[in-house]
Amino acid sequence: MASIDTIQAALEQALEYAVAAAESPHGPSLLARAYHHAVFPGGARIRPQLVLSVSKACGSEDPELAMAAAVAIELLHCASLVHDDLPCFDNSPMRRGQPSVHAKFGERLAVLAGDGLIVLAFQVLAKAQVRYPQRIASMIALIAQATGAPDGIVAGQAWECEPKANLRDYQRAKTGALFAAATACGALSSGAFADAWRPLGEWLGEAYQVADDIRDVIGDPAALGKPTGQDVANDRQSSARALGLFGAVQNFDLLVGKAIRAIPSCSGAPTLRALVLAESERLVPRDVLERASVI
Repeated sequence: MASIDTIQAALEQALEYAVAAAESPHGPSLLARAYHHAVFPGGARIRPQLVLSVSKACGSEDPELAMAAAVAIELLHCASLVHDDLPCFDNSPMRRGQPSVHAKFGERLAVLAGDGLIVLAFQVLAKAQVRYPQRIASMIALIAQATGAPDGIVAGQAWECEPKANLRDYQRAKTGALFAAATACGALSSGAFADAWRPLGEWLGEAYQVADDIRDVIGDPAALGKPTGQDVANDRQSSARALGLFGAVQNFDLLVGKAIRAIPSCSGAPTLRALVLAESERLVPRDVLERASVI
């Protein structure tokens, strides 16, 4: 069985290949550099890891298709971060410990780079050399639904433009949709029933957003690689603002438990449970939870 490090290395190589495919000596070099800056170095890559882990848990029938889905979903996530950092939204100067795309390349190139990465994600799927090409159409439909409106990451960003939004609808669209697509696509790539795996992604995605809300209040900007206090500065809804810090911490623990219980019975279930627990500890370490409980 391939180690986590081996899988991560293969993912990074696939992402490098995908981004390089968008480069050309005849194309605009600054745009190509903005693409690369948006994708590398990566964060935790939890969404593509979920695709590959669920695919393996379901028998890993088509590793090439699973990898194509993993790359596409990570490119979409990176695109959403580029747009999220723009002056018209968070106006964030930093992302992943380096200047955000608009801070380094300017707002116009950042808009184009975000848009281009969305297109590139679907190009990766369309060009994938896979064992079961008949599954690609369903996978594209799943990922497109998680990207656009009314329930995808575009809709999630759009909720910030509305005068009022339901917090759970906002969080499920902004973060949960792509997580649900990751687990569903992992299952679909191996011929398993995608809907059985969606709840894992939905609960984990919601937990991820709550963790982000908690870290925005008590996180260390240097460790996070981005500014904190953005929810208050932008008057944006968050679990910490709606529930209080202690209530958000309780909600995070509840959602992680629901994600673990949502893992379907299979030989890979123990590995997936370990992945969810490790990711929850990385997101909000136990000492942070304990500190929040007394604030």
